[in-house]
Amino acid sequence: MVSATNLGFPYVGAKRELKKVVESFWSGKASEADLVSGAGKLQELHWKVQQEQGIEQIPSGDFTLYDRVLDTACNFGVIPQRYQHIQNPLEQYFAMGRGLQKAATETSEKVDVPAMEMKKWFDTNYHFIVPEFEPTQKFELKAPRVLEQFKHAKSLGIKTRPVVLGPVSFLHLGKPAKGADAFNTLELLPKVLPLYTELFKQLAAAGAEWIQVDEPILILDLDSEVKLAFEKAYKTLKGASQAKTLLTTYFGRLDNNIYVVKDNVDGIHLDLARNPEQLEAVLPILNDKQVLSLGLVDGRNIWKDDLNKSLDLAEKAVKALGSERVFVAPSCSLAHSPYSTAFEKKIKSENPELFSWLSYSVEKCAEVSTIAKALNGGRASVQAELDANAADLESRRTSKQTTNPEVRERVAQVPAKDYKRASPFPHRRDAQVKKLNLPLFPTTTIGSFPQTKDIRVARQKHNKGEISDAEYDQFIKEEMKRVVEFQEKVGLDVFVHGEPERNDMVEHFGHLLHGYGFTENGWVVSYGSRCVKPPVIYGDVSRRCPMTIDEIVYAQSLTKKPMKGMLTGPVTMMKWSFIRNDIPAKDLCTQIALALRDEVVDLETAGIPCIQVDEPAIREGLPLRRQDWDAYLEWSVGAFRLSTSGVRDDTQIHTHMCYSDFNDIFDAIQALDADVITIENSKSDEKLLKIFERKQYTNEIGPGLYDIHSPRVPSVEEMKTRFGDMLKYLPKHLLWANPDCGLKSRGWPEVEAALINMVEVAKHFRDQESA
Repeated sequence: MVSATNLGFPYVGAKRELKKVVESFWSGKASEADLVSGAGKLQELHWKVQQEQGIEQIPSGDFTLYDRVLDTACNFGVIPQRYQHIQNPLEQYFAMGRGLQKAATETSEKVDVPAMEMKKWFDTNYHFIVPEFEPTQKFELKAPRVLEQFKHAKSLGIKTRPVVLGPVSFLHLGKPAKGADAFNTLELLPKVLPLYTELFKQLAAAGAEWIQVDEPILILDLDSEVKLAFEKAYKTLKGASQAKTLLTTYFGRLDNNIYVVKDNVDGIHLDLARNPEQLEAVLPILNDKQVLSLGLVDGRNIWKDDLNKSLDLAEKAVKALGSERVFVAPSCSLAHSPYSTAFEKKIKSENPELFSWLSYSVEKCAEVSTIAKALNGGRASVQAELDANAADLESRRTSKQTTNPEVRERVAQVPAKDYKRASPFPHRRDAQVKKLNLPLFPTTTIGSFPQTKDIRVARQKHNKGEISDAEYDQFIKEEMKRVVEFQEKVGLDVFVHGEPERNDMVEHFGHLLHGYGFTENGWVVSYGSRCVKPPVIYGDVSRRCPMTIDEIVYAQSLTKKPMKGMLTGPVTMMKWSFIRNDIPAKDLCTQIALALRDEVVDLETAGIPCIQVDEPAIREGLPLRRQDWDAYLEWSVGAFRLSTSGVRDDTQIHTHMCYSDFNDIFDAIQALDADVITIENSKSDEKLLKIFERKQYTNEIGPGLYDIHSPRVPSVEEMKTRFGDMLKYLPKHLLWANPDCGLKSRGWPEVEAALINMVEVAKHFRDQESA
């Protein structure tokens, strides 16, 4: 019989229960016992929910308190030296993820450690913690959480499939520890493989029949050294225990990489939602015992699956392999999808047609189960489900909500000149220097200031109608005034309005655009406990009305310092939404770019001298195979330029990017032709600065001076050292001082302390230059 399986579930909970208990623990309101108990109950609920939806192989080990890659590092004893003095394992774990700053007490020493580096998880908006390895790294199997979770589920009478991050991906995604000599982390493979073997044996001894081994890097372009590592690893692990191994890949196509592992695993998972064509290539090369897991249901989006189309693919596999050698699954872990549409009462009431097109994690499990039932009992056995599914898909295809002829005509008629600023950067810079009259090493922030409890409560009251529009507008003006006065006091050079009116940098603008819908409970994890609620793009996009003019003009009226207008760029607006999958991404991104272009021009007309159009997702959107890069970069860079090129030379265009391998897209970053780019650098150290020096970046740049994702406040001396390092690589007349991202998630005391220190650093280096 075909088995209905799952690769992972949204661990944060139906209503972000994990976020609440974790953050209560951080604040001291909840004990360690409270955290462990709350997390355990949530796991139990998730296993039972998947079981109720008909999933036969339920994952365990996919649940995490912060990040699964960090879990793997801790489970194998990969703890950087700077955290080893922290005795409490849970405190140590969270310190690695988010940093820790504690004053000395009578019984304990001072603790001040930054967080480890974060990177985007392939082409998603999820961030993982980058493991750090020493050349002499010692590994130790330390109470693995995957084993603990498997035993927990078993005690409830629920048979699960343990999920493990595979050894090659674990090492390859890591980096040499700071201060260590450069080396290839894959050299550590012989040291870590015995521990993987031991872990597999322990899982098998506990009763695991299958072990899901995630090796997501297999969908990347791999050099011969990485391929050799895979061959060695899986020859070693083959038969390491009585449990069978399911090698899991997702987000792309295996191509020839399948040959490095195909003979040494018991099953292989393919992402057929992204690349259905790879099924035909893989079927002939499986041996006569291997299982094929079909990733049919899109685990990264919120649209209902085309069940008949999925069945067409699955039936090919069953015909070739037999039903006992086929698993049906989502394309990837459902951690990238919201919990359940059962909580979307507002959409169901106000836009029932849109609601009928949606499917979240719980519903996706049901879709997987329906496909398996149809394969086992024939389509007639689930005909009612198939008919209902087909009707919903036809409704979406023919709906008037999805198409706007005027928008499509405008996209088709964009002239080439609209993709380019009127003058080259040196000419523009001369005009901007004259207009803005900024000091050497200008200081600014990335945009948002703390979203306090008062702001959140006021927004909730306004949404519920408990306060009027006028009362809410007045509240927002008072918050903006507070932010402006704070920036005056601290001594920043280019101001922002603080974004108190914005709940999210994408959702806020989505409300002001046609073609966007919004969920009540469509939460997904971005990093740690940080969740986002992406809007849903279901129709053609255009601007309803000016989106930011009133707020930015008011903020500018409060100061003589230049104010930045703050917008989210077209690629990020698209990537950080649940994107429609019925038109090309290029066309959708151009629609958004044209809406933003109108806003940029209106801001300039209103007298705003600086306009920031953030594109943190442009690297994230880069295809995973190099052969697909050029086409993507051409239209994504074009979309940014289309949105920003309608202004005069003396209007300064800023953009912001974070947590990216900039060497991959450096030429594209230069091609954006932003006047000022601010980037994450606080965790990337000098390696990022070297890229900008080596490539001779020509425009102005603000590498982040400190990490805003951690609650710790860096000292003046720490930031002086970092800024001094920047000056080794970047021309002083192009260098800005700023944090590495927005301050929305931070508290006011730490923001004030950090920015005071940052401004002092800028003044120190100005004084040195003038001495």
